[in-house]
Amino acid sequence: MRVIRYNVSKAAEWNHFINGSKNGLFLFSRSYMDYHKDRYHDHSLMIYKKEKLMAVFPANENSKIIHSHAGLTFGGLIMSFDIKIADCISIFDHIILYYKSNEIGEINYKTISYIFQKYPSQEDLYALFRHDAVLFRRDISSVIQVSERIKFSETKRQSVKKCLKEGIELFENDNFTDYWLLLSKVLARFNAKPVHTLDEIHLLKKNFPSQIRLFEARLKEDLLAGVVIYDYGTVAHTQYMANSENGRKSGALDFINFHLINEYFKNHRYFSFGISTEKNGRFLNEGLILQKEMMGARAVVNDFYKIKIA
Repeated sequence: MRVIRYNVSKAAEWNHFINGSKNGLFLFSRSYMDYHKDRYHDHSLMIYKKEKLMAVFPANENSKIIHSHAGLTFGGLIMSFDIKIADCISIFDHIILYYKSNEIGEINYKTISYIFQKYPSQEDLYALFRHDAVLFRRDISSVIQVSERIKFSETKRQSVKKCLKEGIELFENDNFTDYWLLLSKVLARFNAKPVHTLDEIHLLKKNFPSQIRLFEARLKEDLLAGVVIYDYGTVAHTQYMANSENGRKSGALDFINFHLINEYFKNHRYFSFGISTEKNGRFLNEGLILQKEMMGARAVVNDFYKIKIA
């Protein structure tokens, strides 16, 4: 095995590998990752067996700690279909030796849930075990298995009927400006703001027009609610959701999600609502997760591990 540090001259090779890997997502493309390259000190790796690229490791470095990758929803080792368990164990050995030689003291490893994998890809979990990795965070994410979905609760179904009766309509919009204003106002109540600026989400939409999609519920010109979907092929993931006050009263988010699940993404394997946990998974927002469960979602976990490098 041979480990090299990623540099911009390798961007095309990196992106080609992500597209053909068994657990890669468009998030790991350099066309996505590099939108915030000024915020993170990249220390990603590319791992070759002889001359063949077998895996890439999206990562950033902060205070001699490696994170995989702190600026992305998911992380971990992205693997070729050719990788076998012995290869993965060897890759982890080489990654750890590489970082040790660069005076790194710890790796924080973010896993990719099985629902996002194109093909079974949990070799990394075994390799983590072999290196005495310690679970330090576990988030609960809510997911619908679309082909055998649980029905919306009666309350949610009534919200959908109410929206139809009021004449609320669902639109797909390539311009995120109005929605970003609404989203920012909603998050400001919680002293938060969107992860992406408006310019950044428009750039990412331009780079990934089929994968990043905005759906809005409107009553005439009044924007009531919106959902931003990241489409990972077999999984539709709600990256952002927001209601106006009128939208909350009407149940406009329920209306959007109902149609996304039953129409727009009915042929996807999973519909994902994301996490409902905070404080490294120790706090569960029970009100938030109940809303997702009332739409038929049930739990999968997103795990985070630490590897101490002696």
